[in-house]
Amino acid sequence: MFAGRQFIVTGGGSGIGRCIAHELSALGAMVHIVGRNEEKLRTVCNEIEADGGSARPYVCDIRDEALVVKTVAEIVQSAEHIHGLVNNAGGQFPAPLSHISQKGFEAVVRTNLVGGFLVAREVFNQSMSRHGGSIVNITADNWGGMPGMGHSGAARAGMDNFTKTAAVEWAHRGVRVNAVAPGWIASSGMDTYDKSIQALLPTMKAGVPLKRLGTEAEISSAVCFLLSDGARYINGATLRVDGGSPLGGKFWPLAKAENNQAYDGFHRSKLPDAVESLD
Repeated sequence: MFAGRQFIVTGGGSGIGRCIAHELSALGAMVHIVGRNEEKLRTVCNEIEADGGSARPYVCDIRDEALVVKTVAEIVQSAEHIHGLVNNAGGQFPAPLSHISQKGFEAVVRTNLVGGFLVAREVFNQSMSRHGGSIVNITADNWGGMPGMGHSGAARAGMDNFTKTAAVEWAHRGVRVNAVAPGWIASSGMDTYDKSIQALLPTMKAGVPLKRLGTEAEISSAVCFLLSDGARYINGATLRVDGGSPLGGKFWPLAKAENNQAYDGFHRSKLPDAVESLD
Protein backbone atom coordinates (compact mmCIF):
# COMPACT_ATOMS: atom_id res chain seq x y z
CA MET A 1 0.00 0.00 0.00
CA PHE A 2 2.86 2.39 0.77
CA ALA A 3 5.39 1.13 -1.76
CA GLY A 4 7.75 3.92 -2.85
CA ARG A 5 6.54 6.33 -0.16
CA GLN A 6 8.60 8.11 2.47
CA PHE A 7 7.40 8.46 6.07
CA ILE A 8 8.77 10.08 9.21
CA VAL A 9 7.95 8.60 12.62
CA THR A 10 9.07 10.60 15.65
CA GLY A 11 9.60 8.71 18.87
CA GLY A 12 10.07 5.57 16.80
CA GLY A 13 12.70 4.00 19.01
CA SER A 14 10.25 2.30 21.35
CA GLY A 15 6.63 1.58 22.18
CA ILE A 16 3.86 2.69 19.86
CA GLY A 17 6.26 4.53 17.54
CA ARG A 18 8.34 1.39 17.04
CA CYS A 19 5.21 -0.58 16.14
CA ILE A 20 4.07 2.10 13.66
CA ALA A 21 7.50 2.18 12.02
CA HIS A 22 7.40 -1.60 11.58
CA GLU A 23 3.90 -1.59 10.08
CA LEU A 24 4.67 1.22 7.64
CA SER A 25 7.77 -0.65 6.52
CA ALA A 26 5.84 -3.90 6.16
CA LEU A 27 3.43 -2.01 3.88
CA GLY A 28 6.31 -0.99 1.63
CA ALA A 29 7.36 2.41 2.94
CA MET A 30 10.82 3.81 3.57
CA VAL A 31 10.70 4.90 7.22
CA HIS A 32 12.78 7.70 8.72
CA ILE A 33 12.81 7.22 12.49
CA VAL A 34 13.48 10.25 14.69
CA GLY A 35 14.31 10.18 18.38
CA ARG A 36 16.80 11.17 21.07
CA ASN A 37 18.34 7.76 21.81
CA GLU A 38 20.61 6.63 18.99
CA GLU A 39 20.96 3.08 20.32
CA LYS A 40 17.19 2.55 20.40
CA LEU A 41 16.78 4.03 16.93
CA ARG A 42 19.45 1.77 15.45
CA THR A 43 17.94 -1.26 17.15
CA VAL A 44 14.56 -0.62 15.53
CA CYS A 45 16.15 0.06 12.14
CA ASN A 46 18.06 -3.21 12.41
CA GLU A 47 14.81 -5.03 13.28
CA ILE A 48 13.05 -3.55 10.27
CA GLU A 49 15.90 -4.41 7.93
CA ALA A 50 16.04 -7.97 9.33
CA ASP A 51 12.33 -8.23 8.46
CA GLY A 52 13.03 -7.13 4.87
CA GLY A 53 12.13 -3.44 5.20
CA SER A 54 13.99 -0.15 4.98
CA ALA A 55 14.55 2.42 7.74
CA ARG A 56 17.00 5.15 8.69
CA PRO A 57 17.69 6.65 12.12
CA TYR A 58 17.94 10.37 12.91
CA VAL A 59 18.97 11.60 16.35
CA CYS A 60 17.01 14.75 17.17
CA ASP A 61 15.49 16.47 20.20
CA ILE A 62 12.24 17.79 18.77
CA ARG A 63 12.23 20.59 21.36
CA ASP A 64 15.28 22.14 19.64
CA GLU A 65 14.00 24.28 16.76
CA ALA A 66 17.32 24.58 14.92
CA LEU A 67 17.92 20.84 15.18
CA VAL A 68 14.42 20.07 13.90
CA VAL A 69 14.98 22.33 10.88
CA LYS A 70 18.31 20.60 10.19
CA THR A 71 16.98 17.07 10.66
CA VAL A 72 13.97 17.56 8.39
CA ALA A 73 16.28 19.10 5.77
CA GLU A 74 18.49 15.98 5.90
CA ILE A 75 15.48 13.72 5.46
CA VAL A 76 14.10 15.78 2.57
CA GLN A 77 17.50 15.74 0.88
CA SER A 78 17.54 11.95 1.13
CA ALA A 79 13.86 11.29 0.40
CA GLU A 80 13.16 14.10 -2.11
CA HIS A 81 9.74 14.58 -0.56
CA ILE A 82 7.86 13.29 2.46
CA HIS A 83 4.53 11.53 1.98
CA GLY A 84 3.58 11.17 5.64
CA LEU A 85 4.51 12.25 9.15
CA VAL A 86 3.58 10.49 12.38
CA ASN A 87 4.05 12.96 15.25
CA ASN A 88 4.40 10.34 17.97
CA ALA A 89 7.25 11.56 20.20
CA GLY A 90 6.17 12.56 23.69
CA GLY A 91 6.74 12.04 27.36
CA GLN A 92 5.46 12.93 30.79
CA PHE A 93 5.82 12.05 34.45
CA PRO A 94 3.01 11.34 36.93
CA ALA A 95 2.34 14.08 39.51
CA PRO A 96 -0.62 16.07 40.84
CA LEU A 97 -0.83 19.66 39.61
CA SER A 98 0.07 21.04 43.03
CA HIS A 99 3.44 19.25 42.86
CA ILE A 100 4.46 20.23 39.31
CA SER A 101 7.02 23.01 39.00
CA GLN A 102 6.97 25.55 36.20
CA LYS A 103 10.07 23.89 34.74
CA GLY A 104 8.41 20.48 34.82
CA PHE A 105 5.18 21.75 33.30
CA GLU A 106 6.98 23.59 30.52
CA ALA A 107 9.24 20.60 29.77
CA VAL A 108 6.22 18.36 29.14
CA VAL A 109 4.42 21.00 27.04
CA ARG A 110 7.57 21.52 24.96
CA THR A 111 7.82 17.79 24.29
CA ASN A 112 4.14 16.98 23.72
CA LEU A 113 3.01 20.15 21.96
CA VAL A 114 5.77 22.52 20.87
CA GLY A 115 7.98 19.75 19.51
CA GLY A 116 5.16 18.27 17.47
CA PHE A 117 4.34 21.70 16.07
CA LEU A 118 7.98 22.29 15.07
CA VAL A 119 8.27 18.98 13.24
CA ALA A 120 4.93 19.40 11.44
CA ARG A 121 5.76 22.99 10.46
CA GLU A 122 9.10 22.01 8.98
CA VAL A 123 7.71 18.98 7.14
CA PHE A 124 5.06 21.25 5.65
CA ASN A 125 7.41 24.10 4.77
CA GLN A 126 10.21 21.94 3.41
CA SER A 127 8.18 19.31 1.54
CA MET A 128 4.41 18.91 1.87
CA SER A 129 3.58 22.47 0.85
CA ARG A 130 4.83 21.51 -2.61
CA HIS A 131 3.81 17.85 -2.84
CA GLY A 132 0.92 17.32 -0.40
CA GLY A 133 0.88 14.58 2.20
CA SER A 134 -0.68 13.32 5.40
CA ILE A 135 0.13 14.08 9.02
CA VAL A 136 -1.08 12.06 12.00
CA ASN A 137 -0.53 13.47 15.48
CA ILE A 138 -0.64 11.18 18.50
CA THR A 139 -2.54 12.80 21.36
CA ALA A 140 -4.15 11.07 24.37
CA ASP A 141 -7.46 10.13 25.95
CA ASN A 142 -7.82 13.41 27.85
CA TRP A 143 -11.52 14.17 27.36
CA GLY A 144 -12.22 14.06 31.08
CA GLY A 145 -9.02 15.84 32.02
CA MET A 146 -5.90 13.92 33.01
CA PRO A 147 -5.71 13.88 36.81
CA GLY A 148 -2.19 13.01 37.84
CA MET A 149 -0.79 14.19 34.51
CA GLY A 150 -2.26 17.65 34.05
CA HIS A 151 0.78 18.95 32.18
CA SER A 152 0.42 16.24 29.55
CA GLY A 153 -3.35 16.69 29.35
CA ALA A 154 -2.96 20.41 28.66
CA ALA A 155 -0.35 19.75 25.98
CA ARG A 156 -2.39 16.99 24.34
CA ALA A 157 -5.48 19.19 24.26
CA GLY A 158 -3.35 21.80 22.52
CA MET A 159 -2.20 19.22 19.98
CA ASP A 160 -5.83 18.29 19.30
CA ASN A 161 -6.60 21.92 18.50
CA PHE A 162 -3.39 22.33 16.50
CA THR A 163 -4.53 19.35 14.42
CA LYS A 164 -7.79 21.09 13.55
CA THR A 165 -6.11 24.41 12.73
CA ALA A 166 -3.43 22.85 10.54
CA ALA A 167 -6.11 20.80 8.77
CA VAL A 168 -7.72 24.04 7.64
CA GLU A 169 -4.61 26.10 6.89
CA TRP A 170 -2.76 23.38 4.96
CA ALA A 171 -5.62 21.68 3.12
CA HIS A 172 -5.22 23.86 0.02
CA ARG A 173 -1.77 22.35 -0.43
CA GLY A 174 -3.15 18.82 -0.42
CA VAL A 175 -2.11 18.14 3.17
CA ARG A 176 -4.45 16.28 5.50
CA VAL A 177 -3.88 16.56 9.26
CA ASN A 178 -5.55 14.16 11.69
CA ALA A 179 -4.87 12.72 15.13
CA VAL A 180 -5.16 9.42 16.99
CA ALA A 181 -5.94 9.50 20.71
CA PRO A 182 -4.86 6.26 22.44
CA GLY A 183 -6.47 5.12 25.65
CA TRP A 184 -4.77 2.69 28.03
CA ILE A 185 -2.30 0.88 25.78
CA ALA A 186 0.00 -1.91 26.95
CA SER A 187 3.23 -0.36 25.78
CA SER A 188 6.81 -0.19 27.02
CA GLY A 189 6.19 3.32 28.34
CA MET A 190 4.31 1.78 31.26
CA ASP A 191 7.59 0.36 32.57
CA THR A 192 9.01 3.87 32.98
CA TYR A 193 6.50 4.81 35.70
CA ASP A 194 7.31 4.34 39.36
CA LYS A 195 5.95 1.43 41.38
CA SER A 196 3.04 3.38 42.85
CA ILE A 197 1.68 4.13 39.37
CA GLN A 198 2.38 0.62 38.10
CA ALA A 199 0.31 -0.73 40.97
CA LEU A 200 -2.72 1.06 39.50
CA LEU A 201 -2.36 -0.49 36.03
CA PRO A 202 -4.42 -3.64 36.76
CA THR A 203 -7.37 -1.46 37.85
CA MET A 204 -7.44 0.75 34.75
CA LYS A 205 -9.27 -1.74 32.55
CA ALA A 206 -12.16 -1.81 35.03
CA GLY A 207 -13.33 1.56 33.66
CA VAL A 208 -13.13 0.46 30.01
CA PRO A 209 -16.37 -0.96 28.53
CA LEU A 210 -14.29 -3.53 26.63
CA LYS A 211 -12.65 -4.47 29.95
CA ARG A 212 -9.10 -4.68 28.69
CA LEU A 213 -6.04 -2.70 27.73
CA GLY A 214 -5.28 -1.91 24.10
CA THR A 215 -2.31 -3.06 22.03
CA GLU A 216 0.30 -1.08 20.14
CA ALA A 217 -0.95 -2.71 16.94
CA GLU A 218 -4.46 -1.34 17.52
CA ILE A 219 -3.01 2.18 17.51
CA SER A 220 -0.73 1.51 14.56
CA SER A 221 -3.60 0.19 12.44
CA ALA A 222 -5.57 3.41 12.99
CA VAL A 223 -2.54 5.54 12.14
CA CYS A 224 -1.82 3.63 8.94
CA PHE A 225 -5.45 3.97 7.85
CA LEU A 226 -5.37 7.75 8.31
CA LEU A 227 -2.14 7.92 6.32
CA SER A 228 -3.58 5.83 3.49
CA ASP A 229 -5.37 6.84 0.30
CA GLY A 230 -8.55 5.35 1.74
CA ALA A 231 -8.70 8.23 4.22
CA ARG A 232 -8.32 11.03 1.68
CA TYR A 233 -11.57 12.72 2.73
CA ILE A 234 -10.78 12.60 6.44
CA ASN A 235 -9.22 15.87 7.62
CA GLY A 236 -9.09 17.55 11.03
CA ALA A 237 -10.42 14.48 12.84
CA THR A 238 -9.25 12.90 16.07
CA LEU A 239 -9.83 9.16 16.13
CA ARG A 240 -10.20 7.78 19.63
CA VAL A 241 -8.75 4.31 20.11
CA ASP A 242 -9.63 3.73 23.74
CA GLY A 243 -12.16 0.91 24.05
CA GLY A 244 -14.91 3.44 24.79
CA SER A 245 -13.39 4.39 28.16
CA PRO A 246 -14.66 8.03 28.22
CA LEU A 247 -18.25 7.04 27.43
CA GLY A 248 -19.74 5.33 30.43
CA GLY A 249 -19.43 3.53 33.71
CA LYS A 250 -20.29 6.28 36.19
CA PHE A 251 -23.98 5.41 36.30
CA TRP A 252 -24.22 2.41 33.98
CA PRO A 253 -22.54 -0.65 35.49
CA LEU A 254 -19.95 -2.16 33.16
CA ALA A 255 -20.55 -5.87 32.80
CA LYS A 256 -17.84 -8.43 32.33
CA ALA A 257 -16.84 -8.39 28.68
CA GLU A 258 -17.03 -11.50 26.51
CA ASN A 259 -15.79 -12.32 23.01
CA ASN A 260 -13.36 -9.44 23.21
CA GLN A 261 -9.94 -10.61 22.09
CA ALA A 262 -7.29 -7.98 21.47
CA TYR A 263 -5.81 -7.49 18.02
CA ASP A 264 -2.09 -8.12 18.42
CA GLY A 265 -0.92 -7.68 14.85
CA PHE A 266 2.70 -6.81 15.69
CA HIS A 267 4.97 -9.84 15.31
CA ARG A 268 7.60 -8.34 17.65
CA SER A 269 5.19 -7.23 20.37
CA LYS A 270 5.96 -7.80 24.04
CA LEU A 271 3.84 -6.89 27.03
CA PRO A 272 5.50 -4.37 29.34
CA ASP A 273 6.85 -5.90 32.53
CA ALA A 274 4.30 -3.88 34.51
CA VAL A 275 1.37 -5.63 32.76
CA GLU A 276 0.64 -9.31 33.27
CA SER A 277 -2.11 -9.58 30.65
CA LEU A 278 -4.35 -7.48 28.44
CA ASP A 279 -7.56 -8.81 29.98
